[in-house]
Amino acid sequence: QEQVVESGGGLVQSGGSLKLTCAGSGFVLSDEIMTWHRQTPGKAREWVATLAPGGATFYTDSVKGRFTASRDDDKNTLYLEMSSLKPEDTAVYYCQRFGSTTWGQGTQVTVSS
Repeated sequence: QEQVVESGGGLVQSGGSLKLTCAGSGFVLSDEIMTWHRQTPGKAREWVATLAPGGATFYTDSVKGRFTASRDDDKNTLYLEMSSLKPEDTAVYYCQRFGSTTWGQGTQVTVSS
């Protein structure tokens, strides 16, 4: 059964960094297009980043140059390294296999000003 578990969120000051982790099971992460999304209360979930099987990455404009998606194939794990964090990055972050309907519980990122 497919499952993703996000972790690594926390409280950080503006300008700080965090590295999120998404542990996958029930599928081979490196064979899949993997995506990161985020959501704040009252707003729709927003796409943040995509990591393709070949390693290509794509980012929403607001995080370009600050966020980096990567993966560890041996650990079947996806990462999102976030730097120069801003208060507007505050959200619950989720990962998802492209085309799947499965979501994890998310991990809360809070950036204080």
